[in-house]
Amino acid sequence: MKIESSIKPSDAPPLKGTRAPSTGKTSPTPSDDVQLSVLSAKLATGDDEQSYDAGRVSEIKQAISEGRFTINAGAIADRLIASARELVDSQRQA
Repeated sequence: MKIESSIKPSDAPPLKGTRAPSTGKTSPTPSDDVQLSVLSAKLATGDDEQSYDAGRVSEIKQAISEGRFTINAGAIADRLIASARELVDSQRQA
C-alpha cells in the first residue's frame, strides 16, 4: 500500500514573526528589566569542567558488562527521600 502526501510544498518564503501594533511607549517600564541569577549566568557561560567523572562512568560500564555491578536499593531509596525532603523544604521556604 502506498501512502501519498496530501500536503504540497509551498514555494512561498517562510513568514516572519508578526508583532502587535505599537502603543507609542518608548521609555522602558520596570517590568521591562530582566535580571539573571548568578546560577543562570554560570550556566550561560558554560563550564569547561565536566559535570561527571568520565573515569567512574567507564568503570561502571565495564562492571555492568562483566556482571559485577550490584545495585544498593536501600542507598538509592535513602538518597531519593533526602532529595524529596530538600525539595519540599525549599518549597515551604519560598
